[in-house]
Amino acid sequence: QVQLVESGGGLVQAGGSLRLSCAASGRTLSRYVMGWFRRAPGKEREFVAAIRWSGGSTSYADSVKGRFTISRDNAKNTVYLQMNSLKPEDTAVYYCVGRVGLDLRTDVGGYDYWGQGTQVTVSS
Repeated sequence: QVQLVESGGGLVQAGGSLRLSCAASGRTLSRYVMGWFRRAPGKEREFVAAIRWSGGSTSYADSVKGRFTISRDNAKNTVYLQMNSLKPEDTAVYYCVGRVGLDLRTDVGGYDYWGQGTQVTVSS
């Protein structure tokens, strides 16, 4: 079992930046893919970004490419999502996710472990 705890959400103006953190405990993550999903009000959960812990390969949703960066810190067992040039449409609850394996999955069903979520609100 892997426990995921997100932090770093908040309220920011359009054009601003936030960094989300996800601390993982319970397992070493060398064989994991970690990622972020989000759910905007009235919408389904959608893929944001993923990273393969070993090697650091990444994948991004088209809507965040060039603005968001996913990274990980091996020593801290923590994954980050740096969000720049934020837009009101980025407003959502952001969830940290994890799965055992190498595939950078973009589907909700591809991830076994989910954090509790952190709210990000971008004002116009």
